[in-house]
Amino acid sequence: MKARLSWICHGPTEANRKGCFPGDEPLEHKAVHRAELSLARLGTVDRVWTSPALRASQTAVLLGLDAIIEGALRECDYGAWRGRSIAELHESDPQSLASWMTDLSAVPHGGESLSSVMLRVGGWMEQHLQDAGHTVAISHASVIRAAILHVLQAPASAFWSIDVEPFGLVEMTSDGRRWQLRFPKLPR
Repeated sequence: MKARLSWICHGPTEANRKGCFPGDEPLEHKAVHRAELSLARLGTVDRVWTSPALRASQTAVLLGLDAIIEGALRECDYGAWRGRSIAELHESDPQSLASWMTDLSAVPHGGESLSSVMLRVGGWMEQHLQDAGHTVAISHASVIRAAILHVLQAPASAFWSIDVEPFGLVEMTSDGRRWQLRFPKLPR
């Protein structure tokens, strides 16, 4: 049994563009024109899950996918940092920002730690290890980074070494025993 899991990062938002910690903001209006993902590349899709965030469900609609909301795919809760920019925090509270960037269990914002996000996402992936067919999960860069680290069994410190852009696509497969990254060939 071979299962396929396609992770899609939500489309661009104002928070992405401004380098801010997101709240539940919508996609930017120009996202419609920037949807570069070819649905033909996805092929047959058996199920679609999306984060509860507005930007993720709007991405599903934009791509013409009928998605079910899955709480485990939600964005990290950035607590008091929601809406604030990284540049602003670098100026006003550099120690807290540095702590958060170097210790993934730190929660100086009072929300959720990145290590908690990694545990949540890894648990969700293990629950779906034996799902048959093709699953699409529309979520956030932090969640997709966590999924990649889970598959690679990489150290948490590698979290910041992964760059996931809006509309980014990451493919994985499962043989029912483990997940692995998949690098598909370009369509002809």
